[in-house]
Amino acid sequence: MSTVLVTGGAGFVGSHLCERLLAEGKRVIAVDDLSTGRVANIAEARAYGAQFTFYSVDVCAEGMSTILGRHRPDLVYHLAARPEARSVLDPRQDAHASVAGLLNLLEAAAAAGVGKVVLASCASVYGQARKFPVRETMLAGARPKTPGAIGKRLAEEYLRFYERFRGVDFTVLVLATVYGPRRDPAGDPGLVGSAAVRMLAGERPIVRGDGHQTRDFVFVDDVVHALALAADRGSGRVLNVGGGVETSVNALCHMLGEIIGFRGEPLPGPPEAGDVRRMVLDIEQAGLEIGWRPWTHLEDGLAETVASIREQL
Repeated sequence: MSTVLVTGGAGFVGSHLCERLLAEGKRVIAVDDLSTGRVANIAEARAYGAQFTFYSVDVCAEGMSTILGRHRPDLVYHLAARPEARSVLDPRQDAHASVAGLLNLLEAAAAAGVGKVVLASCASVYGQARKFPVRETMLAGARPKTPGAIGKRLAEEYLRFYERFRGVDFTVLVLATVYGPRRDPAGDPGLVGSAAVRMLAGERPIVRGDGHQTRDFVFVDDVVHALALAADRGSGRVLNVGGGVETSVNALCHMLGEIIGFRGEPLPGPPEAGDVRRMVLDIEQAGLEIGWRPWTHLEDGLAETVASIREQL
C-alpha cells in the first residue's frame, strides 16, 4: 500500500482528494492547521480507520519533518494555502505561509526520501494576460498582481531547485477558479458560494466591479482527477487545469439564479484588489501530458454545488 501525504487535507479541495486516494486503496496522511479547513470535511476520510491519519499542524512547523520521517510517504500533494484575498492584506504573513511553508515541506520531503511533490497553484500566477486562452508558455513573462500569486510563482522555481539538487520530482497544476460542494459558505465561500448563499437567502449577490470580468470555472471533482493523474505523470511540468470556457461573473450569477429561482440582479461592489479583467486557460497540455480533461458542464456543477449549500444552511 503506497502512502500519500496531503497538506491542506481538511480543506475544500484537499478533503475531496483524500477521499479519492483512500478509495484507490492508498494510505493517506492529511495535514491541516484548520485555519480555513474544517474537521467536518474529513468525516468520510476518518471512516477508513487506520488507513487515514490526520495531524492538525501548520506546514511551517518543525513537526513536519517528524511527520514525514515517521510515515515516509511516496508522494506529497501540497494544497495548503491562505485565501488569496488575505494575501493582499498581509503580504508578510502570506510569504511566511506560502514560501517558508513550502521550503519547510520540501526540506522534510527530501530528507524522508519522498519521490515527488504535486503542487496546486492558481491561475492568478499569470496576472493580466494579453492573449487568450492563456498557455503555460506565457508564465515566463507573467506579472502576478497579488502576494499570493507571487508566492505561487516562486514555488515553481523552488521546486525546480529541489528537483535538480535534491532529487525530488514535481508537477505543478495551475488551477482555474475551483467550485463545488464543501467549500465553506461562511468562512471562504469563493465566488460561486458567496453568490449562491445570498440568493438562497433572497438577497442580491454582490459582484466586485461591473461583473463583465471573466473567469474559467472548474468543478472540484475534475480538479481532484487531475491531481490523481499527476501522481505519476507530468514530471517537471507546469500544467493548466480549468474548464477551458470563459464565463463572465454576471453570466455566472444568472446561471445560479436560474437554478435557485432567484430573479434579482447582482449588486455592484468595489473591485477586488489584484483582480484581472479576463481569464480562461488553455488546457491542451494537461490532456497531452497527464491524459486529463474536464467532464463536468458548468450548469451541472453549479446545480450540485447549490444542492450541497442548501444542505449546509
